Amino acid sequence: MSSELSFLDLFAGAGGLSEGFIRAGFHPIAHVEMDAAACFTLRTRMAYHWLRREGQEEHYAAYLEDRMSRSELYSRVPEELIQSVINDEIAEATLTDIFCQIDKRLGGERLDLIIGGPPCQTYSVIGRARSQNRMKGDKRNTLYLFYAEFLKRYEPAYFVFENVPGLCSAKDEEGNSYLSRMQSVFRDAGYETECKVLSANDYGVPQSRKRVILVGKKGTSSGFYPEPQMCPPEIFVKDILSDLPPIKAGEGDAGPCDLNSCESAWLYGAGIRNDGLPVTLHQARYNNERDLEIYRRAVTLWEDGQVRLKYTDLPDELKTHRNRETFVNRFKVVAGDLPFSHTVVAHIAMDGHYYIHPDIKQNRSLTPREAARLQTFPDDYYFESESGKPYRTPAYRQIGNAVPVILAQKIAEKLRENW
Repeated sequence: MSSELSFLDLFAGAGGLSEGFIRAGFHPIAHVEMDAAACFTLRTRMAYHWLRREGQEEHYAAYLEDRMSRSELYSRVPEELIQSVINDEIAEATLTDIFCQIDKRLGGERLDLIIGGPPCQTYSVIGRARSQNRMKGDKRNTLYLFYAEFLKRYEPAYFVFENVPGLCSAKDEEGNSYLSRMQSVFRDAGYETECKVLSANDYGVPQSRKRVILVGKKGTSSGFYPEPQMCPPEIFVKDILSDLPPIKAGEGDAGPCDLNSCESAWLYGAGIRNDGLPVTLHQARYNNERDLEIYRRAVTLWEDGQVRLKYTDLPDELKTHRNRETFVNRFKVVAGDLPFSHTVVAHIAMDGHYYIHPDIKQNRSLTPREAARLQTFPDDYYFESESGKPYRTPAYRQIGNAVPVILAQKIAEKLRENW
């Protein structure tokens, strides 16, 4: 096994957190994720990393260019690498089997680190507001108990648990703080914890995205929190998108696209642009004329004075939603003239109204590739569907649920310094 510090990623999603730790020099032992499409994304990314280390990136390029099937790509790498991505729900009934698979991967070696956080809907302020019973009784409320079982079994030196800021205010049926309960459970498992809310745009991510990052260390010490030095992104959002070919609603392709010349060194320095591999998933949704007119109005308002469009201010012929009392900002432009966008969330998989492209000439919502750039995923990161065909919806969902790669990398680098 590699001499690098090893980690296990629980509730791994599409691997934004994992990618950051890999960049910082950590070695993934296994990923556990219940979503099948996200698991294929992780397997494809593991295949990419192995092929890159072996100097065989041409096979990955062939896959992105649709000259090789997914099964053919996976056959080019060790089978155990593909099997290290465990597609299963973490639950009482599956725990023993998941442990067995991870034990096999470890081969008796020590696990250094566990990362990951359970699904956030139950702790999200918006998620609780939309739920009739405020998520009470939802089984996702107590997934942290299973997280503790992994800590007890593998006793890593550290763990990094991430979630939404709503975790700080979420309470159980008895009115007790979930965060306090978690920390108590983790303390019983042998870990002292320290917790902060980090805003991604303070650490080089071109997106305003806050996350709770709870770090645990084996034992009873304190003062170990790996908060990186602040470094706001030195770029405007429009410059992050400008080298992607201009397309209109319904245009583009899930396959490779030809990039324009890049005038921003930031895209290279951030590890996003890679001229050696194809760029995929730059394909825009189709929109009807009513939506496109609303998009034009939203962009014009922002360009004229940085004013956000309110749904209630639209003429009646453009209003189709019955709910006109809440979510009046449901049409929102991604501000190109700011150094960071508003938060990219999984709702982008439902429609693109909250993520309107800042260029009025293109008049559309963001493509998966553009959303991935705001999450600082590299352009060579491919987001899979369950079937193998390139579908936008699972890509959007995975991107919106992810931890920004650069934020994860900064945390990982600081943690490594403290090791």
